Amino acid sequence: MTDEVLVLNAGSSSLKYRLLDGRSGVARASGTVERIGEDSGTLTHSVGGEDHTEERHVADFEDALRSALEAFERHGPAIEPKDLAAVGHRVVHGGDLFAEPVVVDDRLLATVEELVPLAPLHNPANLEGLRVAVRLFPEVPQVAVFDTAFHQTMPEHAYTYAVPLAWREQHRIRRYGFHGTSYAFVSRRAAELLDRPVEETNLVVLHLGNGASAAAVRGGRSVDTSMGLTPLEGLVMGTRSGDLDPAIHGHLHRELGWSLEEIDRALYRDSGLRGLSGVNDFRELTRRSEAGDEAAALAFDVYAYRVRKYVGAYYAALGELHAVVFTGGVGQHSAALRTAALTGLDRLGIVLDPVRNDAPATDGRLVSADGSAVAVLVVPTDEEWEIARQALAVVHGAD
Repeated sequence: MTDEVLVLNAGSSSLKYRLLDGRSGVARASGTVERIGEDSGTLTHSVGGEDHTEERHVADFEDALRSALEAFERHGPAIEPKDLAAVGHRVVHGGDLFAEPVVVDDRLLATVEELVPLAPLHNPANLEGLRVAVRLFPEVPQVAVFDTAFHQTMPEHAYTYAVPLAWREQHRIRRYGFHGTSYAFVSRRAAELLDRPVEETNLVVLHLGNGASAAAVRGGRSVDTSMGLTPLEGLVMGTRSGDLDPAIHGHLHRELGWSLEEIDRALYRDSGLRGLSGVNDFRELTRRSEAGDEAAALAFDVYAYRVRKYVGAYYAALGELHAVVFTGGVGQHSAALRTAALTGLDRLGIVLDPVRNDAPATDGRLVSADGSAVAVLVVPTDEEWEIARQALAVVHGAD
């Protein structure tokens, strides 16, 4: 019985893929097709430590996946449908309907389409990726893994907004949360590093990248998270505002005459670190801040302060905390951010070790001081492996 899974992540104009063993996580090849639908696209196929890049026009998602399969044939390893246990798909929004990965069928496709209003920027592309893969691999089980699924364990008081009942019941207005696939992987790995059963481990996990969120995880189950109905709520992000007064929409509409679409676009694309400093790359932001750029310094401080607030809030929500866990590109690589975010929390038992924190490393590690009541961990995430693992569990469980 094969354990090999092809993982697909279809974005608005890109397709990411990885072929890997769902049990061990060992990847045989990976790649990205970018600028789908534009005049010129790029395909990069990575195998055996080498990148093979070509410029080509990619008309649509079917063309993108066919191009990726051609890259497998040219550069290896060749993919035979009989050798695949499953094709695993990242799907952003499953609403309150999916708490587990699901085998793709006509009913699943129809339901994902019904949920498009909850994620109009993401679900349409995910849906197209599902349909294309079903056409090209009709004999291989397809499994949808939802970003929102991990957070379906939140208690009602944590996911409920104080809005009219009709909004909640008829229009599904509630907190859903995202980055769930990452949280599932990181929570399990953190428990391993702490040498604790995941069922007995309480964590505040910080997924910090261009998109950023926080989660309170009790016993491997989400009990609260910072993103809400959409991925706009919560922490400051690369180009997204995070938390803000909801009346800002009405104020901008009245004062500037902006449409809701214009306001949404500004909050998603022109806010966050970019809005504060002009850049959304955290490495460049840090460099500018250290060089004396006042706007960059303010952006860094706002970002770190928002993280620190959520750590304190989720510590309170959990009642008992075993570790604060940093993951994502910023969380994993920025020692300065970890220091800034946790400074002043020693009274809560959270104490960094400067040497450990500054030491370069690529694997999961402890960066808190000896004697710190709450551990601080850096855990690289691997969402593709988690998708493959969950897809494998579904199809092998059905055997």
